[in-house]
Amino acid sequence: MTFSTHNPPLILVADDDKVMRVCLRQAMEQEGYQVVEAVDGENCLALFSKLNPDVVLVDAVMPHMDGFTCCQQIQVLERREGGIQTPILMITGLDDEESVEQAFASGAIDFVTKPIHWAVLRRRVKHLLQQVKLYEQLQDANEELTRLATSDGLTQVANRRRFDQYLQQEWQRMMRDRSPMSLILCDIDFFKLYNDTYGHQDGDDCLKQVAKILDRAAKRSIDLAARYGGEEFAIILPNTDQEGALRVAKVIQTAMTDKAIPHRGSKIKETLSLSMGIATTVPHNIIAPEMLITAADRALYQAKEAGRDRFRVFSIS
Repeated sequence: MTFSTHNPPLILVADDDKVMRVCLRQAMEQEGYQVVEAVDGENCLALFSKLNPDVVLVDAVMPHMDGFTCCQQIQVLERREGGIQTPILMITGLDDEESVEQAFASGAIDFVTKPIHWAVLRRRVKHLLQQVKLYEQLQDANEELTRLATSDGLTQVANRRRFDQYLQQEWQRMMRDRSPMSLILCDIDFFKLYNDTYGHQDGDDCLKQVAKILDRAAKRSIDLAARYGGEEFAIILPNTDQEGALRVAKVIQTAMTDKAIPHRGSKIKETLSLSMGIATTVPHNIIAPEMLITAADRALYQAKEAGRDRFRVFSIS
C-alpha cells in the first residue's frame, strides 16, 4: 500500500458485533477521525483494498475469517503491491500469552483486550498514526536523498551515475524483451567559446536551458535525459528503433532553433547549436552496453567532423 492521503485519518474497524462497532466508531470520531466499518474479515479485506485506511482495528474472533487470518491476508496484499505495512491494532478478549504472540505473528502492531479501556485505545491509535506520519517523513527524506544522489546539481537532469545505472538496467530489460534500444549523445558546439564570451555564470544558465530541452524531448517515462559530463548530455531511449531516435533528434534540433540562444562565439552560426551522435541496437549477451556508448560517440565525432549543428547515426549490427 502507498501512503494514505486521508485528512482526517481514516480508521477501518472490523468487528462482527454491531454494538462494539458503534462504540469503536464513536470513540474514533470523538478524536476527529473518519471511520468505516467492516462486519467480518472478508469485508475488511475488500474495504482495505478499496480505501487504503491509515489504521485498521480488527477483532480477533469473527465468523468466516478471524482477525488473525485477516491480518495475514492484509500483509499478503501489501507485499503484492510492494508498499508499506499499514498499522493493525488487534482487539481481543483473549489475553493469554499464546493469543498475544499469535496476534503479533499475524502482523498486528499492537493490541488491546476486552473490556476495552477507551483512553488506552485512543492513545495507542494516536501513537500508530504518529508512527505512520514519521515513516512518511522518513520516506520523503530518503526519496529526496535518492534524487540528490542521482541528479546533476546544476541542470537537475540525471547525473552520470544514474546514467550508467539506468543504461545497465534497461540493457538487461531490452535483452529479455528482444527490443531495440537507442542512445543519443549530445555536445554543445563551441561551449568553451560560449563561456569565454559570456562568462561562466551565463554558461551555467546555458547548460540548464539545454538540459531542459533534452528533458522535454525524452517524453516517455522510460526515456532518460542525463548530463554525461561537462557540456555533453545523453538520452537513453529504451524500446526505440533508429527511426524513433531520429525523430527525437529532430525534435531537439527544432527546439534549439526555436530557443535561439545567442552565441556570438560560435564559428558556424549566431545561436547555440548541438552536435548529436545516435546509436541503435538490439541488446544481446555478446554485446556490452558500453558498445552502444562507443557507437554513439563515434557518430557524434562524425557529426562534428561534418560541420557540427547536425546528427549522425551509427548502427551496431
